[in-house]
Amino acid sequence: MSHADADATPPSPAPAPSPSLSPSSPVPSPSPVVPCPLGAARPETLAVHPPHVEITGSRPLGVPLHQGHVFAFDSADALATAFTSTDAFLYSRLGNPTVRTLEDAVARLEGGTAGLSFASGMGAVNAVLLGLLGSGGHVIAQTCLYGGTYAVLTDLATRWGVDVTYVSGTDPEEVRAALRPETRLLYLETIANPTTRVSDLPALAAVAAEAGVPVAVDNTFASPLLCRPLDQGADIVVHSATKYLAGHADVLGGVAVFKDDELYRRIRHHSVEQGASTDPFAAWLTLRGMQTLSLRMERQCASAADLAARLSTHPAVAAVRHPALASHPDREIAARLLPRGGGGVVSVDLVGGRDAGRTFVEAVRLASLSVSLGDVKTLVMHPASTSHHQLDAAALAAAGIGPGTVRISVGIEHVEDLWADLEQALTKAA
Repeated sequence: MSHADADATPPSPAPAPSPSLSPSSPVPSPSPVVPCPLGAARPETLAVHPPHVEITGSRPLGVPLHQGHVFAFDSADALATAFTSTDAFLYSRLGNPTVRTLEDAVARLEGGTAGLSFASGMGAVNAVLLGLLGSGGHVIAQTCLYGGTYAVLTDLATRWGVDVTYVSGTDPEEVRAALRPETRLLYLETIANPTTRVSDLPALAAVAAEAGVPVAVDNTFASPLLCRPLDQGADIVVHSATKYLAGHADVLGGVAVFKDDELYRRIRHHSVEQGASTDPFAAWLTLRGMQTLSLRMERQCASAADLAARLSTHPAVAAVRHPALASHPDREIAARLLPRGGGGVVSVDLVGGRDAGRTFVEAVRLASLSVSLGDVKTLVMHPASTSHHQLDAAALAAAGIGPGTVRISVGIEHVEDLWADLEQALTKAA
């Protein structure tokens, strides 16, 4: 953060006028730099301490990337104070300006007080679960969850003695009956992975609130553009930022947003020591992707609803689940919670079962056989053998995942091209 004084090195020749400037245009002045405390340092030192350019009179339109992981202080007291502050930047595992920008941006989208960013969606899920649950605790979770979340809850039950009660996610009386004095959390998904079941967030959260139990909601499938769970009574919102927020299959990340400062500080206290911190470049990529979130979600919701309607009439398809369909079991709830669209994921049960599912996912040509979702490209996968392979046959059945269930994450390609691809794959799978 320093440079040689003007009298330590010979002055540089004046730059030639830019060809793009007219003869009457002023030549831009060089950016001011921070004075160098090293004086006439030698080349070996100067190479380690490049000049720090200060911006005056303008500001960058893009978010600056602060890739450095350590920050210097002017006093020992200031550094010591930074260790107990959530606002200071001293070491990127504890906080970084680019990462903080992402946390604040998602918190603002979700209507929360503060956010925490993580190296992956599962980093965010683990931070919430480990921060709120302990040995002998009890958690209520909906039956159909992302397989990774289900695996963490199973591990907590096995190793920590955390008891888990599973409920449908649509009946508040189920939650009321499941509550215990040791209940520490109600965990839900706005749109369930992969069945697209929609949780009745306001009704379930109201029951939990009566008992003083915090509610955490995985809002990955909906994004803040379709639903804001904090507005529906939730206390914590979790995202796999890898999916719709980033949207371009080039970044891994997660975010948790909190309704109040107490929960934020409680989870942060545990999470910074777990070390699942976001890399600044990953945060920067996510922020870049979020600029087109509304455009992508609008296109993906519309195309998914269109394709779901067409799939529902195909003879090779036994059932289609998408919140926009009148046949969806949670259509009334979806109409209330998701007025801007039912999301970009369609769940399909094929007539031919597992063999048909395997044939279908291998037969697509425009779509890609791949894990993940929320990408600008359309992705297909067979959940029972991939994202939910941790579930046994009984757990799969309880979650509504059949042997022939296929998950389609609709991208932003032209819907007619997508239908042509899905139709030819269905013909092969029939």
